[in-house]
Amino acid sequence: MKMSDSKVINAGPATVFAAMLDRDVLAGCVPGCTEMSGSAGEGFTATVVQKVGPVKATFKGEVELSDIVENEGLTLTGAGKGGAAGFAKGGANVRLEADGEQTILHYEVEAKVGGKLAQLGSRIVDGFAKKMADQFFTAFQDAVGAPEEGEEDSAEDAPKRGWFRRLRS
Repeated sequence: MKMSDSKVINAGPATVFAAMLDRDVLAGCVPGCTEMSGSAGEGFTATVVQKVGPVKATFKGEVELSDIVENEGLTLTGAGKGGAAGFAKGGANVRLEADGEQTILHYEVEAKVGGKLAQLGSRIVDGFAKKMADQFFTAFQDAVGAPEEGEEDSAEDAPKRGWFRRLRS
């Protein structure tokens, strides 16, 4: 399964790039992530709990960063095993494009699954993979970018939105 999309982030490329290397940002953006350790240089290990159709599994996996070009982009590659549920592996090529005071984050994602997950059928698995990628990059967009001018955060969103950018200020 392959897909691509882009997100506009209300922060400069240096801030967005730093967030892509930050374990706490990544852990907060991966849907179902219960634990993450490691570093950008050595790679990350993570535990993620997800339900795909009728199959619920705890995946333990590793993510490596490569092709790192400061403030321009990188490649994330990961693989995880979910016991009897099977495995998932894939990657994302991320490219940053400066646009005034904003950054356009372009991403191309490829995912593969095996085991019980693969038996669910490509329609369910592809829909799930698309949903996971969208949730990750939307959460990343919210964690890093400030609200657009004239846009107000609800009381619930205010503490979460742009937290990484505020931390770096």
